[in-house]
Amino acid sequence: MPQTLAEPAVAYETAVPEVSSSGSWNPNVPFHGTQEEWWEHFHRIEEGNFMTLEEFDYKFEAWKKDYFEKKLK
Repeated sequence: MPQTLAEPAVAYETAVPEVSSSGSWNPNVPFHGTQEEWWEHFHRIEEGNFMTLEEFDYKFEAWKKDYFEKKLK
């Protein structure tokens, strides 16, 4: 589906050329998609590495302890 200048993302990319040349996701450019495109996007995210809340809490507490020990030295 071709994009028109009336779409916010295209208008933004046209006004700020370095945005379109960066090739990376930009939170300032709105993303409009169908429900299927959004579900595909969410499923790709879910394929990533996840950890349980308990594992995260353990790692965070270990990081926090290390961080503050270094900060007090």
